[in-house]
Amino acid sequence: MIIDTPEVQDINSFSRFESLQEIYGIVWMLVPILTLVVGITIGVLVIVWLEREISAGIQQRIGPEYAGPFGILQALADGTKLLLKENLLPSRGDSPLFSIGPSMAVISILLSYSVIPFSYRLVLADLNVGVFLWIAISSIAPIGLLMSGYGSNNKYSFLGGLRAAAQSISYEIPLTLCVLSISLRVIR
Repeated sequence: MIIDTPEVQDINSFSRFESLQEIYGIVWMLVPILTLVVGITIGVLVIVWLEREISAGIQQRIGPEYAGPFGILQALADGTKLLLKENLLPSRGDSPLFSIGPSMAVISILLSYSVIPFSYRLVLADLNVGVFLWIAISSIAPIGLLMSGYGSNNKYSFLGGLRAAAQSISYEIPLTLCVLSISLRVIR
């Protein structure tokens, strides 16, 4: 005799198999995200290394060669130095605004990668409005730059934040127009 009451169903929902299945689902949800973040990080390390080697060749000087073989670990050493560096906050500035600004810029850029399809099966978020969401998320980064400049309570830092935001916006406008024109062309 099978008793099918809501109480029995609640008890069965707490079984070990279902909780392991939920953990398995969460882990497999995080695997593509971690793969993407690791891929972006390695790409940035390679680009920084290439930029240093090429600029050293152009300037006829020795490039990075002491941190690891061929200076491959130089960008990693620079990143470690920046992470371990003392965090200075302006004494008369707005500390929360000054601290949230850079993280807001970086998080918006990393979130914009979530809607980019990297292959047929490797898509973190398959949305119908993916292009428009990508434009909207990536356009939040200049606000973080403005927040950092304004939060320092220094007119030169604020002007630097304005300049960085204006430069970022000036790159986004033509990019957005190109992407939207292609989007309008493929709409049926």
